[in-house]
This record gives sequence, C-alpha cells and structure tokens, in this order.
Amino acid sequence: MGKQLLRCGTSVGANYRAACRARSNADFISKMGIVEEETDEVIYWMELLKESGLADDHSFKSIADEAGQLVAMTVASIKTARGESR
Repeated sequence: MGKQLLRCGTSVGANYRAACRARSNADFISKMGIVEEETDEVIYWMELLKESGLADDHSFKSIADEAGQLVAMTVASIKTARGESR
C-alpha cells in the first residue's frame, strides 16, 4: 500500500507540472483531469492505510483534509479552464 501511495502521490506533482506546460487549453484540462484522478487515488490508499491500522487517526485527518483541498482546487481549475461558472 505504501508503494502505491508513493506512486500516485508523486504522480500528482509530475502531472501538475506537465499541466503547467500544456500546449493548449484542452491539453491543460486533460492533464489536470489526471491530477484529479491521481489525487483521488492518494485519498483511496490513505483510507486503506487508516482502515488497516497502519496510520493513526491524527496524522490521517490532517493529510486527508489537505488532499481533499487539492482535489477541490484541481476541480475548480478545470472548471475555470472550461469557462464554467460555479
């Protein structure tokens, strides 16, 4: 589980960096969609770690809240790029 968390966690940063260098708005939206998916996967693996007892509640809550905020910011960026209003 830890290796999976590491893979998707580092993928978030790499794909965000790629999105910042997107060649078009459509490319940006596509790459940010990957960021959203990978961030959601981070949350999934964190939940599994917590449920298995390998992560304590205090550490989990803080990091899970931050991951949730990253998902929300990513979704907002995608909506802005698409020209959608809230």
